[in-house]
Amino acid sequence: MKEPKSSATFVRSVASDSCAEAPPEKSHLNVFDQHKALLFSIAYRMLGSVADAEDKLHETFIRWQQSSLAEIKFPKAFLVTIISPLCIQHLQSARMKREQYLGPWLPEPIFTGEAIDPSATAQIQVSLSMAFLLLLAKLTPAERAAFLLHEVFDYDYAEVAEILGKSEANCRQILWRARQHITEGRPRFDTSPEHHQKLLQEFLSAASRGDLAVALLSNDVALYTDGGGKADAASNPIHGPNNVARFLFGAVRKSVPTTVVTRVVQINGQPSVIYSPPDGRAGCLLTSDIADECIRNIYVVTNPEKLRRLPAKTLSS
Repeated sequence: MKEPKSSATFVRSVASDSCAEAPPEKSHLNVFDQHKALLFSIAYRMLGSVADAEDKLHETFIRWQQSSLAEIKFPKAFLVTIISPLCIQHLQSARMKREQYLGPWLPEPIFTGEAIDPSATAQIQVSLSMAFLLLLAKLTPAERAAFLLHEVFDYDYAEVAEILGKSEANCRQILWRARQHITEGRPRFDTSPEHHQKLLQEFLSAASRGDLAVALLSNDVALYTDGGGKADAASNPIHGPNNVARFLFGAVRKSVPTTVVTRVVQINGQPSVIYSPPDGRAGCLLTSDIADECIRNIYVVTNPEKLRRLPAKTLSS
């Protein structure tokens, strides 16, 4: 669910004399666990990587342990001010590594359950999608942090400024630029999970019959494959319904008559397909965007490093 606004006294405040010592139950670990989901949500959207987000969580906890609970009146706010700059620093240092990545880079997929969380807002759901994460990846680290904190997690300008260590006026400028980039690159996707899953299953059924299913693809469809140099993948994005259909049809033919099992599950808040070899692990992921009753973008992840955290067949069957 959407993160509520934090207190106006945002980062660090000396508690009253009656709170000079934290109660025994208010241990560093207990307090951190209360806000761990929020911290991971911010870090994953910032970094597009489960592994990196978990690393930033670990670093945040180490710094949190070094703080005095008696001096921190608003732990959640304090923790957000730790993890957000850590993510920005990571993005700045990882830029060259990203530029050297073999082939198209896609965010690491994350399993979000068998169904959409009914308590999650539309903005929270959309902000997990591959399309949205790729848009965020085009922003500068500061733009990405400011946009997420303000637009997705509902922090106001003063709070964002406090988190990022910048003036409120500067943050307004950063957010204005971020909105411009997001608006320019953000198509209107159909976010209905029922329609999304129906169209995806129709496409998979057609492909399994040997039908290229071109009619289900938009005229400007694009396919992105991420193998990271560790698995089969196209070295560049593939554009156009005929080219995309032929590529996918060829991939399906290669998997037959091998015992590949397909499952439709929720990945990044969207219906997606996991292809599994006989051992049940995730061997390939396919997810897509839907617009105007057609498949607009297709994302295929085969990089085993990005698939190892997805559930095996026995866990979701």
